[in-house]
Amino acid sequence: MTAFALDLQNVNKLFNSGKFNSDKEVKSVLNDVNLQIRENSIFGLAGLNGVGKTTMIKLILDLLSFDSGKIFIFGIDNKIAQSRQNICYLPEKFQPSQYLTGYEFLDLSLSFYNKKLDKQTAYDMALKLDFDPNSLKQIVRKYSKGMGQKLGLMSCLLSDAKLLILDEPMTGLDPKARVALKETLKEYVKTGKTIFFSSHILDDIEEICDEIAILHDGKILFHDTPSNFMKEYNQNKVEKAFLMCIDDNNYIN
Repeated sequence: MTAFALDLQNVNKLFNSGKFNSDKEVKSVLNDVNLQIRENSIFGLAGLNGVGKTTMIKLILDLLSFDSGKIFIFGIDNKIAQSRQNICYLPEKFQPSQYLTGYEFLDLSLSFYNKKLDKQTAYDMALKLDFDPNSLKQIVRKYSKGMGQKLGLMSCLLSDAKLLILDEPMTGLDPKARVALKETLKEYVKTGKTIFFSSHILDDIEEICDEIAILHDGKILFHDTPSNFMKEYNQNKVEKAFLMCIDDNNYIN
């Protein structure tokens, strides 16, 4: 039997728009979504900005409630707190505390996982992510956006969590740092872990993901390997296949 790190079954999410009850309009953000993500893999959720990638992540983490369906994390209903014990999450708009040093932030983050910060391990991880280790001694308010993003990624990777959920993890990273992160994520999965990340940067998804899913208009249009996605649309790049995929769906609708 295949083990799933995440299993979304017929998940529906509606949002009401409008200021008053009389002018509320119901919008379907996720429409009968079924999605299974295997353990020990890198999975990429691709879609345009605003299609519901972050909403899906918040539903998985029980930060939002869904209208119908079921979500299981390692076989446990996500409404049960125990299901989320093996997850480390990095939000899209991540902002570490401005009043801590980098080391202090990592120490605080790891305490949630009953782990002690090892400064040498943190030093080595900083080098892997093209982050100046000496900056870990500095207060975070002196960090650039990219440095803050790297600190958040470090906290996730050092947590050794069984499942990492990363929402647009490449945000704010320069090309060198993106290459370093992709190599580090591949190393992380080799230790038996699973990574779920969302992105609209399709080159990153093509390069490192074992499987991808395309989310558009509230529906999963495709779920398989990047190579099969390109074959499906007779393209040599995921980016080109993606454009054909969503164009086909817009034509059908």
